[in-house]
Amino acid sequence: MLHRRPYNETSLLVDLFTEESGRLTVLAKGARAKRSALKSLLQPFTPLLLRWTGKGDLKILTKAEAVSLALPLEHTALYSAFYINELVCRVIENETPYPQLFQDYLHCLTALAASQSTLTGQNTQAKSVEPFLRKFEFQLLQTLGYGVDFLHCAGSGLPVEPQMSYQYRAEQGFIASLLKNNQTFYGDELLIFASLAFDKLGAEQKHILQAAKRFTRMALKPYLGSQPLKSRELFQGILPGKMKG
Repeated sequence: MLHRRPYNETSLLVDLFTEESGRLTVLAKGARAKRSALKSLLQPFTPLLLRWTGKGDLKILTKAEAVSLALPLEHTALYSAFYINELVCRVIENETPYPQLFQDYLHCLTALAASQSTLTGQNTQAKSVEPFLRKFEFQLLQTLGYGVDFLHCAGSGLPVEPQMSYQYRAEQGFIASLLKNNQTFYGDELLIFASLAFDKLGAEQKHILQAAKRFTRMALKPYLGSQPLKSRELFQGILPGKMKG
């Protein structure tokens, strides 16, 4: 379940991300009633088996069954998972299958949950989620058809050099340049972008994660539009200055 909201007095409108049908919205009749079994099942980050009926945009949920317990997400990992949910809700087309992205989504949530079991201290945990968020953002861009060549200069076609600086040009790629501004990226950063090996970076390569975040913000902006992400606002309100989405 990605998101849910009240509908009439006792029901819910529920946004789902499914393996075979992609993102869709279902009406869960009576799910807000005190004795409804759906009330406890329709929770974020709980794997579900679902059935629904209907041919229009709004389906009717007929059955829900938990496959396992909800993923144990807390603190930074939990807010990061809400950020991932909001990205999926905002940018992918309704009722379009994205089986690979569904697997990427599950892997991201599982990695966020696992990060909590080996870490102590909120600040350390907050840093640990960065590689998983960045990787999912790049995978999401790939799913959307955002094809950028990180391995070659868009101007010359030559292979990217680790120490060379490049200017990012939307819908073109990266062009070798000596200019230094917000659209400047270095070759070592682009090579990691291509490999998605964000979880293999050492402490001295923190700048690569920062560059990846800067790139995905720019690349996702056309898909997200001008409306701010609510998950970022929520996180900033709870942990000022430590938003990791």
